[in-house]
Amino acid sequence: MNVTDTWEPTLGTGPLLGIAVAAIAVILVLVIHFKVHAFVTLVTVSALTALAAGIPLDGVVPTMTSGFGSTLGSVALLVGLGAMIGRLAETSGGAKTLADALVKLFGEAKAPLALGVASLIMGFPIFFDAGLMVMLPVIFAVARRLDGPVLAYGIPAAGAFSVMHVFVPPHPGPVAAGEFFSANIGLILIFGLLIALPTWYLSGYRFGLHLGKKYPYRLEEAITGALVSDAELPDRPASPASVISILLIPMVLIFGNTGLTTLGTAGVVDPSAAWVRFFIFLGQTPIALIITTLAAMAVLGLRRGEGKSAIEKTMESSLGPICSVILITGAGGMFGGVLRTSGIGDALADSMSGLGVPVILACYLIAVALRLAQGSATVALTTAAALMAPAVEAGGFSEIQLVLITLATAAGSVFGSHVNDSGFWLVGRLMGMDVSTTLRTWTVNQALISSIGFGIVLIFYGAAALF
Repeated sequence: MNVTDTWEPTLGTGPLLGIAVAAIAVILVLVIHFKVHAFVTLVTVSALTALAAGIPLDGVVPTMTSGFGSTLGSVALLVGLGAMIGRLAETSGGAKTLADALVKLFGEAKAPLALGVASLIMGFPIFFDAGLMVMLPVIFAVARRLDGPVLAYGIPAAGAFSVMHVFVPPHPGPVAAGEFFSANIGLILIFGLLIALPTWYLSGYRFGLHLGKKYPYRLEEAITGALVSDAELPDRPASPASVISILLIPMVLIFGNTGLTTLGTAGVVDPSAAWVRFFIFLGQTPIALIITTLAAMAVLGLRRGEGKSAIEKTMESSLGPICSVILITGAGGMFGGVLRTSGIGDALADSMSGLGVPVILACYLIAVALRLAQGSATVALTTAAALMAPAVEAGGFSEIQLVLITLATAAGSVFGSHVNDSGFWLVGRLMGMDVSTTLRTWTVNQALISSIGFGIVLIFYGAAALF
């Protein structure tokens, strides 16, 4: 048993918050000013933070490795398999042919909008990180095809996956909060879409176009390896239909998982039935991506006449460049895990529970504070919902108001992704940004999603109060 399983934090909210702020400041100074590698920085600061927070000496390393391992358990599989799929799509010429088709269909000026809309559709069933990895080769191919700034195409797509993940069932965040507040899942889906779409248009699409002009760097090397020049592309490239069919595989499988899970919770289907459990298994993200990878080998490789050895070398070449991304993302999870174990989240939640403000605002602010303090959006959302559930239950709210309180809490949980969030490092590295640029772009995007989404929630909430 880990010593931290029975250890209780001894420091109060003030000292813990001071430690967290100091740790984040040290990370930023080391990485931005002194140019210390992010992986070394995050591991070092995680250890020092654990010691400063009073975690017992024999519990420091287990706490660090627990946060590191739990993050890698999902990220390494998703990024590794996604990189292989992306490399196959690129070297087969399929990413370029799909990019050409998109540009021809929507026009050069609307290419970012097309990528964003496609990501909104894919983001309905697919979780944020998996969806982004699957779409990256197409995003990069379009950016390269048009010789445009990466962020003008990447932020609209990444922002689309984010808003769907935050506001729309069957993603786990709004579903979990809805269960705490006894809100109707069907209404959460309807209002979630009404909130997510305009939020994305402003925070993802319009802001992404602005960022493309402000940070106009071009794609020099894809995360999956050196870019393939037009001269190196095969004579018989994969067709756009082939690439789309590959992209649809994880979408369909994961939708089967999330849809059946939601129906099982609602009692529509029997969750213990063999066929339900089988399709839920197929739709688990790692299983869906390994199936997609095997299909990509067949469709984008073997069917086009590629040799087995050539396919193996292509897939092998995709793994080297992503090692840094995986390790840094895992270290970000380590730092967030140390902050959670230190007790800052619980202390902060307890101190904010008596804010004396309207319940919907209190839910949002508590989720924001927890997100900024410890990094995990899921922890911020579930903790805030669990903490505020008694107040919500005692408030005598209508069915629509409960739904909007749920979505307000979800909006708070995404605010301001920064260095204690593994997703911050994942997005920054995948899109070729340094830390300061990621703070100015992705962190601001997440803050905009949160604030714009909450503003729309309040408009609906005010309208609901009139009827």
